Amino acid sequence: MSVSPVTSSTSAASTQSSSSVSSAMTLDYDAFLQMMVTQMQYQDPTNPTDMSEQMGQLASFSNVEQNIQTNNKLDNVLSQLYVNQSTSLVGKTLSATRNGSEISGTIASVTIATDGVVASLDDGTNVLVGPGVTIS
Repeated sequence: MSVSPVTSSTSAASTQSSSSVSSAMTLDYDAFLQMMVTQMQYQDPTNPTDMSEQMGQLASFSNVEQNIQTNNKLDNVLSQLYVNQSTSLVGKTLSATRNGSEISGTIASVTIATDGVVASLDDGTNVLVGPGVTIS
């Protein structure tokens, strides 16, 4: 597993990722509205589409968009929490058991991965900080 160090470029990449997701959502929302307007233009005048059904679809789509934006914001908060926690780990002793063998060492550096915080020990071993890991 390749893990990159925590630097200021990580937050810049996160900001770029959020803005690209946001612009992609805007395009999808605009496309939905264009499709709805086109559907209204070409509907059968003798059998029009129920307006309440269209408003329900629009409300559902808006709700999904808001949920996606909320999840992105929660991901950013979780990433910030990982960064805040990781700064206090450098220099402490880590102990863990991996595949039946005991791993122990001083934490030389900490990186943030998609799985969470990864501690690099002074001997070069990388350990995912989580259940079963003791830091003292």
